[in-house]
Amino acid sequence: MDILEGVYKKIDSFRSEIIKMQRELTARPALGPENGGSGEHEKANYMKEQLLLLKPDTLFDIHAPDKRAANGYRPNLVAAWNGSQKKSAIWILSHLDIVPPGDLSLWKYDPYKMRVKGDTIVGRGVEDNQHGIVSSYFAVKVILDLKQTFPQKVGLVLVADEETGSKYGLQYILKERRDLFKEDDLIIVPDGGNEEGTMIEIAEKSMLWLKFTITGAQCHASTPEKGKNSLFAMAKLILEMGKLKEEFDMKDPVFSPESSTFEPTKVEANVPNVNTIPGRDVFYLDCRILPEYKVDQVIEEATNISKRLATDLDLTIDIEAVHRQDAAPATSADSPVVNILARAIKRVTGLSAKPMGIGGGTVAAFFRDAGFSAAVWSTTSPTAHQPNEYCSIKNIITDAKIMATIFLNEENRE
Repeated sequence: MDILEGVYKKIDSFRSEIIKMQRELTARPALGPENGGSGEHEKANYMKEQLLLLKPDTLFDIHAPDKRAANGYRPNLVAAWNGSQKKSAIWILSHLDIVPPGDLSLWKYDPYKMRVKGDTIVGRGVEDNQHGIVSSYFAVKVILDLKQTFPQKVGLVLVADEETGSKYGLQYILKERRDLFKEDDLIIVPDGGNEEGTMIEIAEKSMLWLKFTITGAQCHASTPEKGKNSLFAMAKLILEMGKLKEEFDMKDPVFSPESSTFEPTKVEANVPNVNTIPGRDVFYLDCRILPEYKVDQVIEEATNISKRLATDLDLTIDIEAVHRQDAAPATSADSPVVNILARAIKRVTGLSAKPMGIGGGTVAAFFRDAGFSAAVWSTTSPTAHQPNEYCSIKNIITDAKIMATIFLNEENRE
């Protein structure tokens, strides 16, 4: 039995430990202040205890100041194990925070009490992004358990604030400790992919969240002529925003979906009673824009549409870009991180991986903006942010095998 076959067999034996770690992580909700929580502290503390069991050569915290969070900061963790050779490092970066469960009536069980059903585990955060945390942890553990050496330095980074912009996560780390990473390091972000594990994400669309505030005049519902119905205006404006799809209609087959998307999402509460016509309504538009278009073009067109409608209805519409992330330079499809990842996927699953672009935003964009090549990949269940979020134990095991294959890549040995 060669080294890798022994590694794969050992990882298969970790099933009960994987379930236990997922259960512990799920029971520690890591919600940022924007999502009604106090931060990622409990989950970070638990993972720090688990990482200490693996005796890393370095383990330290990077606290990002945030007065809204518990203890006045958001926690980030970095653990690393030295390699036998002075070569580029391999980094696996996952995020600690989750999104809220949403409407609890849509959940079959308590979202923070993980359930196991055959190969499936259910709970908020089990896929996004505990899958990445757990698979990378056991990829390191198996090599240490089998007393193998890492040919090159291996590091695990667990960050805060991925779900709400990364200001207190990777953005802060790159600002304060950019020296941790070198341009030739191999950086993998297990926070996106497909169910076959064959999609290596190398590019992302620009992300733009627009807030629309419609101000009319509130009045009694029985005398609508005395007011200006902001809800009616909001409904019309949402429909009018469909013109953005017509204006920015380019397609790029590298991405999935191929075109830019413009979707109304969050609506803020207006009046509490039925018999009042509202005078103020607020909604948000989530825009994922192909890199061929400039974000300012979209903002300008959305503003023009709003101005025309405001004039027609004789009310006020204000627009605010509450979040903006312009598309970062793509990672080359021929970069070392893509090639080594594709070889490992082929070795473990027999499948051929393909570089692609996505509409979702990941922290890889911040690496790319900083000049580092990063690949986003995992064998993922398509349930992130959904009720009854689930992931496959088999997929976690498969991904741990792929990561361990990369860590022990024979081509990196002398």
